[in-house]
Amino acid sequence: MSTIHWTETETQPQTESRTVRSARWHSESATPPPGRVVVADDRMKADTAHRLACEGTALLWRGDFHNARQLLTAMGRRIDRRTPRSGDGPAETFHLQRRARNHRARVLGRLLVLLEDDHSLHLRRAPEVRRACTEAYGPPRPGQAMAVSLRELLGVIGAHQWRLKGVDVPALGSRVHAHYGVFAPTRDEYVDLVAQAPLPAPKRRHPRPLTAFDLGTGTGVLAAVLARRGLDHIVATDISPRALACARENVQRLELAARIEVFGPALYPDGRADLVVCNPPWIPARPASALEYGVYDPDGSMLHGFLDGLAAHLEPGGEGWLILSDLAEHLGLRTRRQLLTAVETAGLRVVDRTDARPRHARAADTADPLHTARAAEVTSLWRLAARQ
Repeated sequence: MSTIHWTETETQPQTESRTVRSARWHSESATPPPGRVVVADDRMKADTAHRLACEGTALLWRGDFHNARQLLTAMGRRIDRRTPRSGDGPAETFHLQRRARNHRARVLGRLLVLLEDDHSLHLRRAPEVRRACTEAYGPPRPGQAMAVSLRELLGVIGAHQWRLKGVDVPALGSRVHAHYGVFAPTRDEYVDLVAQAPLPAPKRRHPRPLTAFDLGTGTGVLAAVLARRGLDHIVATDISPRALACARENVQRLELAARIEVFGPALYPDGRADLVVCNPPWIPARPASALEYGVYDPDGSMLHGFLDGLAAHLEPGGEGWLILSDLAEHLGLRTRRQLLTAVETAGLRVVDRTDARPRHARAADTADPLHTARAAEVTSLWRLAARQ
């Protein structure tokens, strides 16, 4: 267990006492505990906070909660002034932007708050955070206070609000609820592709209902869409315990437990299916934290795992549906030739492809340094079959 230490100063009339305190350290991004921690409050100036954080000093906040949020914003503005806008080409711009975001996260992550041993936050004007923290961190540990970055805590609070509200999925006619750390289906074009693609029609002597695997199910949204389309049995897998718990909860809420089995941690379950669906992370780059695995696929490992295992897990006449954006191609991180070569090497052929243009706001944001790539992005459903 990692621990941080700091000194609290208490001033009484004519006396001043110093007490060394400690707390358990927690970071969802696996950031190591800071070596130096100082106490900060409402008197802390943004320039001072920014300088100390850049030097590696963590600031344990003891003032007003809303003032801490304002300080975090002010520190962010100072970081952004020095952030490079673009590089020589889309790939260099992408890597510059990622490095800048990671630097920003490291510096802002040094403004800390202390969660008491019941996950409560004892700051002036602090919100109620116990339920949100329990959802993200698990049950509190009696007698163990926990230090976390304010930036991370704000993400935990936001995730809890999203979990309560849910995301409307028109293709389902329902809402799905994402847990903390599970990718939410806020882009509906890829869901619509799965809802509209023609189902495979395998030829067999004895007709039976279609079966499917949904690999990397996340919230379970694609498995739910397939169930609503009439597939009799779907096995939804994921390697993330959070995603498995999230998918099970959504399956129960949507009353689809009789059709959907949530299985894992694994990529492929045992056996074969008529349809195998996979929506891997679209960017072949290394995640900076566990929370980024829904966006970044290091070395395309999940993509290649899906392709390489597909032929062995398809029933005769079955199909694999790969849902993939070409944003990585526009960023210069992968070529179309590399994708097609991976398909061929896995003993597969392309049956058909259906494309959809993005409808999210970032595609129209001309201020985004990666706007040209985002504006050209196309999301595709590739229908794949084993080569005969």
